[in-house]
Amino acid sequence: MSNKILLFLFNLSITFCIQSQTSTSVEIISNPISYNQDRIHLSLEYLKERHGLVQSFPTIIPKIIVLHYTAGGTLMSNFSYFNNTRIEAARGYNKNKSLLNVSAHYLVDRDGKIYQLLPDTLFARHTIGLNYCAIGVENVGSNTEPLTDAQINSNAKLVRHLRGLYNIEYLIGHSEYGKFRNTSIWKETNPSYFTGKDDPGKMFMQKVRELVKDLKLKYQP
Repeated sequence: MSNKILLFLFNLSITFCIQSQTSTSVEIISNPISYNQDRIHLSLEYLKERHGLVQSFPTIIPKIIVLHYTAGGTLMSNFSYFNNTRIEAARGYNKNKSLLNVSAHYLVDRDGKIYQLLPDTLFARHTIGLNYCAIGVENVGSNTEPLTDAQINSNAKLVRHLRGLYNIEYLIGHSEYGKFRNTSIWKETNPSYFTGKDDPGKMFMQKVRELVKDLKLKYQP
């Protein structure tokens, strides 16, 4: 698929998001990362080798929203990192499983501004075993740079917005993804491929969940 078609699909997704703002009151800024032929190829390869799914194009049907933090950096440094198609050599454990770089659908800055990096229904590598059905939301911050109240509010608004667009059943933090192992939702061909995570933090998840508790989203299967 050409970059022009991909750009059209992305713009269509952003337009749809903007049109939905009246019901969710969320502002989303378009800032797409590269989804070139190499990323398409590596995404399809990941879907096949890691998830056991053979597809002609790397799309997903969103069922889960996974909240993350970036473990440091700034908005621009993290955007530049995600914009790389291939994963860095220093991440040897992950690179051995796939050359595809990690990324996310959204990146939320410390002031609460939400940037959409990929259309919601395009594949992104961000959560082992769940990428095929999960929308990833990264937040600029870390353990030593705790996420902000503005990010809490923006994540809640974004979750509410996405729930209005898709049949989202689960809202989890990256640290909680292991609860899906050994269930029908988990799709990872290598049972030993797993990494412990602590992002985005227990308090952050509690506060976001409190703001969207009326949606009755589950946090485990």
